[in-house]
Amino acid sequence: MDEKSPTGLKRHFGLIHATALNVTQVVGAGVFITIPLMLLKLPGPYALLGWLAAGVLMLMDSLIWGELGATFPGSGGSYLYLLECYGRERWGRVMAFLFIWQFLISGPLEIGSGLIAISTFSNALSPGFESFNQRWTWQWEISKQANLTIDVGPSRLLALGIGIVILMLLYRRITILGKLTLTFWLGVLLTIGWILLEGGLRFNPATAFDFGDRGWQLPDNFASALGATMVLAMYSYLGYYNVCYIGDEVRDPGRTIPRSILLTAITVCLLFVGLHLAMLGTISWTDVPKTEEAQTNYNLPAEFMRHIHGDTAATLVTLCLIWSCVGSVFAGILGYSRIPYGAARYGHFFSVFERVHPDHQIPHVSLLLIGGLSLMWSFFSFQSVIDALIVTRILEQFIGQIIGVMLLRRREPDRPRPFKIWLYPVPCFLALVGWIYMYATAQPAYIALGLVTLLAGSAVFLAWTRHTRAWPFGA
Repeated sequence: MDEKSPTGLKRHFGLIHATALNVTQVVGAGVFITIPLMLLKLPGPYALLGWLAAGVLMLMDSLIWGELGATFPGSGGSYLYLLECYGRERWGRVMAFLFIWQFLISGPLEIGSGLIAISTFSNALSPGFESFNQRWTWQWEISKQANLTIDVGPSRLLALGIGIVILMLLYRRITILGKLTLTFWLGVLLTIGWILLEGGLRFNPATAFDFGDRGWQLPDNFASALGATMVLAMYSYLGYYNVCYIGDEVRDPGRTIPRSILLTAITVCLLFVGLHLAMLGTISWTDVPKTEEAQTNYNLPAEFMRHIHGDTAATLVTLCLIWSCVGSVFAGILGYSRIPYGAARYGHFFSVFERVHPDHQIPHVSLLLIGGLSLMWSFFSFQSVIDALIVTRILEQFIGQIIGVMLLRRREPDRPRPFKIWLYPVPCFLALVGWIYMYATAQPAYIALGLVTLLAGSAVFLAWTRHTRAWPFGA
């Protein structure tokens, strides 16, 4: 029988469920849709450096998530960690509120990108649908410099409909959701296994490591290009910590949470490098479209399978990719919907989000908020969604947690920690350098967006705390 947490939520997720939840969210749209985009930043085999550099950052950051998740195993993840690390009665409340405020932008952006990927992949289902979609798609360019556009057409509406169905599926008890997570996970593993097997049998080192006319000479603007490639790779890796957001629903969280995070980080890094080599060791990177416009409806796995087995295989792998994206969106909404709920339950966010459905025992108001915002972002351009979600999350969440875990270590060295960061504080410093590097190489427009939303959140926090008389800094 599943035990209950102090909040009344059932502790159902064990190590397998937790790892499945993490992996399912990570392996959705990311790796398959970002590889062509990475080749625009770093040509040929150099694009692999993005996966490897971001993989090292992910592993270092996983240790931080593991210690915090094991020490504070509650719903909300980063919200709870920032609150505890910076102090519940003062700066912790500010940091926690600002995290949730910005996460209401970045979280749905991440989930919405999965729906955008469904829209992109669906064009490979048949030439007739692709032609129909292009003919009836309307595009509005908001900012040419930031590559920010809104697209409305048949494939986007299809993705919207799938998103609504996912939201309906999530309106269930957690025991049913755990079984659905495993089902999606199996579909993801089959898709990856098929591509790895086909690519492994036909792998050509000369194709995979073709440096072109430049030879081993580094590309121009290598430092900034590597940062941009790491952003794409890190986007694909996001979700390795997803179990932290449902800590109240995890069995033996002090062991399950850190183990599932580290297992996920190592697994997806190896898988993504393998998938990159499998596909680009069969199809030359020079055959991939060289502009973002040309890549709008480009499906690398479909072209990979078409090259090997023809159109039928291309259609089948496209259906598998859509299934993977559905699983990623499902896992994302499931985990992220617990963040506003966890904060509201402790009085650190708007109280409406602490409501739990009387029958299903899920935070349904928070679920509908995150799901609705994710559906809205599904009409924006893919690259702009990635840039916006990464940049708006780095300062408040990732860097905030690194500094927070170090502050907590100094302030409360004797606090029980079921899991401790290996070789502390080396991983903290390496992760901090990695996140700052990615932030510094981002587009100025998205850095400005992150800072503006942070300032807006600060103003809302001041007004809210004054109104509720919960001011954390005295009269």
